[in-house]
Amino acid sequence: MSQEYVQTEGKGFFGEFGGCFVPEQLQSVLERLDDAFQEYKNDEAFIQEYHAILKEYVGRENPLTYAERLTNKLGGAKIYLKREDLNHTGAHKINNVVGQILLAKKMGAKRVIAETGAGQHGVATATTCAMMNIDCTIYMGKEDTRRQELNVFRMELLGATVVPVEKGEGRLKDAVDVALEDLIENYETTFYLIGSAVGPHPYPTIVHYFQSIISKESKRQIQEIEGRLPDAVIACVGGGSNAIGSFSHYIEEEGVRLIGAEPLEAATMKEGTAAVLHGFKSLCLQDEEGTPLPTYSIAAGLDYPSVGPEHSHLKTSGRGEYMAVSKEEVLEAFEELSRTEGIIPALESAHAVALAMKLAPEMSKDKIIIINLSGRGDKDVAEVKRLLEKKSS
Repeated sequence: MSQEYVQTEGKGFFGEFGGCFVPEQLQSVLERLDDAFQEYKNDEAFIQEYHAILKEYVGRENPLTYAERLTNKLGGAKIYLKREDLNHTGAHKINNVVGQILLAKKMGAKRVIAETGAGQHGVATATTCAMMNIDCTIYMGKEDTRRQELNVFRMELLGATVVPVEKGEGRLKDAVDVALEDLIENYETTFYLIGSAVGPHPYPTIVHYFQSIISKESKRQIQEIEGRLPDAVIACVGGGSNAIGSFSHYIEEEGVRLIGAEPLEAATMKEGTAAVLHGFKSLCLQDEEGTPLPTYSIAAGLDYPSVGPEHSHLKTSGRGEYMAVSKEEVLEAFEELSRTEGIIPALESAHAVALAMKLAPEMSKDKIIIINLSGRGDKDVAEVKRLLEKKSS
């Protein structure tokens, strides 16, 4: 890869995207976080503790499953599923949460706050806070609390305080707004645990680091199974944490296509333009006056008007490909994977499955696709039932 991709030293940029655009009182907080991250990611005892928790508590490593029936039905490339849905709490989110809460403990934080859309990051945060005995507050858009009522109860059951956010559209962007307000007011005692590859520096770098375990495993697993690298890796993209984790160890492998699937109804990568939102510069859906546009996706975890800055750079540099799928295609993929492989995917993950279902038949049978199955669909079953009943009525 060219040196253009290398992050600007100390400034958190990926090409023109990234950076740290926050109020002055938060600059020192984020600098302290960056210093702690740089120290502990090279601390052998910290890394051993992190991987021990992933093994003994989260259940890693998770398998790379050959989707034989789906492959045969589509008639093209071989499809493998990286099974992040099998992690404790049911999604990839806990990979990053464990790492950041370990950092929070090392830094002496008294409480952890987080935002959540689909609730998987919130559940992972509440779970790990319970396990590590630290106070936890989760901000969640009011509309998302309706769509993900089960996850709200799970977070409360785990001891977290869930705060429904009514401002704005009552969705993920609004939850981030309020979480940042909390951090500004309580930065001396509070650690803000961002769940996606977004936010001001150093968050995109931290999330990439802890989620890179996904591609580290899949790269070794596919070579053990097939004797070579895949031809494509496909992952859903909202903010982009599961995608950057599943792409990470393939970025320098130029023969491997990196393909992100986003909602047609919130197609940031297709229609976004450069803007600063939530402390970082990235592609953003905005109007002519620079105001972020309201978004809506049937997958609450992808319902965000911006995207991680590293993804914006992967797109504009030509290294990554990003394609949109419709909610109809996503619902079809949700049902297809359930019936064909006995695996119910999260609606977010179903975006990646939907895109693979379009691309695989166009590829020859000697090609290989890895889909990052970012989470399981238990949380979405009631909402999908409602959507399908509405569609048929």
